[in-house]
Amino acid sequence: MTSTSADGPSDAALVRAARVGDEEAFQLIVDRHGPGMYRYARRLVGGSDADAAEVTQEAFISAWRSLGTFAGRSSLKTWLFRLVHRRAVDLQRHRRPTPINDDLLSRMVRPAQDNPLQQVLDTELLTALQAALDELPWHQRAAWLLREVEGLSYDEIAEALALPVGSVRGHLHRGRRTLAERMARWR
Repeated sequence: MTSTSADGPSDAALVRAARVGDEEAFQLIVDRHGPGMYRYARRLVGGSDADAAEVTQEAFISAWRSLGTFAGRSSLKTWLFRLVHRRAVDLQRHRRPTPINDDLLSRMVRPAQDNPLQQVLDTELLTALQAALDELPWHQRAAWLLREVEGLSYDEIAEALALPVGSVRGHLHRGRRTLAERMARWR
């Protein structure tokens, strides 16, 4: 376990404190890792804020209950992303797919400055990218989001998705190839 914040206690210290019931330590874990977990959940569940909040909350409930079993073989961040992934899979199994009507990746492309044509193109690009992502198989989409949006390493993605590193590389390769084909018009 490593710390992700230079200006606060390490993740290892927070886990030790939370294991003995320190709610403030767990709140620091939530504050530190919650935003990334929520972003990942939101993209996995198709953009629904309510579903993403539910998935993230359920992941934190699971984390609080099972801190005693967290052995530290992976980073705390990786373990938390794995919990989010499991909860999102559970949610998707019990629900039918619903269409997305908001652009989830608006933070990836800066809005145009006083250029209506560029604004239209940016919106179309993001819509096309989200549609292409939605068509990817689950593991390809999850691996792509964790790598390209959340910046996790191949090893961290493998741990979060409970897959061998070779499978992660394969899912990323196929996902990137499919996205490149579907997004060729935007090059």
